[in-house]
Amino acid sequence: MPCLTEQEIYQRLAKNIQTVVKGQEPAIRKLLAAFFSGGHVLLEDYPGTGKTTLAKALALSVDIAFKRIQFTPDLLPIDILGVSIFNPQNQTFHFHEGPIFANLILADEINRASPRTQSALLEAMAESQVSIDGQQRKLNDPFFVIATQNPVDSCGTYPLPEAQMDRFAIQFGLGYISTEEEVEILSNQMQQHPIEQLRPCLSLEDIFILKEAVKRVSVSPDLQRYVVNIVNATRQAEGVQLGASPRGSISLMKIAQALALFDGYKSVRPKQIQEAAVSVIAHRLVMDPQAKFAGRTAENVVMEILKRLSVPA
Repeated sequence: MPCLTEQEIYQRLAKNIQTVVKGQEPAIRKLLAAFFSGGHVLLEDYPGTGKTTLAKALALSVDIAFKRIQFTPDLLPIDILGVSIFNPQNQTFHFHEGPIFANLILADEINRASPRTQSALLEAMAESQVSIDGQQRKLNDPFFVIATQNPVDSCGTYPLPEAQMDRFAIQFGLGYISTEEEVEILSNQMQQHPIEQLRPCLSLEDIFILKEAVKRVSVSPDLQRYVVNIVNATRQAEGVQLGASPRGSISLMKIAQALALFDGYKSVRPKQIQEAAVSVIAHRLVMDPQAKFAGRTAENVVMEILKRLSVPA
């Protein structure tokens, strides 16, 4: 079998997911950009729009370990990280790994758990390790978290703290699809769900090939400054109480590298930065209460910045 190019590897995976998730090509593109650039994803949308299906479709399309954690108010950190259990026979403690030790984690409805439990993911998402019983334990490579949440004003939700929101490289929703695509979904699910027929189309080796290829996509000094200027502008923007952090600059650059690779480029273009900017930056902003009351949103702030800043040639 001839070797596939990096772009062909991406297209094979995207098409495999699209057999299950209809009408969501932009969302799939963002999801895979985060996956191959080493970031984590937060999907926020109303129930029934396909957030969990999208995450499961990716998990079933790649040959890696997958675990789903259903977040509930009574979920505890040990349910995620694992626990040491005493063995009376040899008088020792044996550590039982929690679901966090998989390659791909689906944190379903993450904002239904308490802040204490939500914080169990902080170290894992930032450093790919967890501290348990005074010991640091490395997580598997790759390690990718897809968290879903219902809108923060829904009943029974705990808003994620700013520190945890900043751990997500990108946040986006799916929205409703067209009438024709929804009819196609009905037709496809008359007998069974298409996800039951989904099989892995990429190996672990393919994943590492694409992850390394993303790192080789160059970013010119002018575009690096453009990224920093966008993020820095959020810190002085009207109505913004807390702007994006340097982690936001890093995430925007890496997501743009992945998008450029998907488009067949060896270097980032301004259009990839602009495509990713709102999804990468907006969720990191803390809006002033008065600005929120007036209808000003973080998404609007980022879009205004993109229109105002000059674009490198």
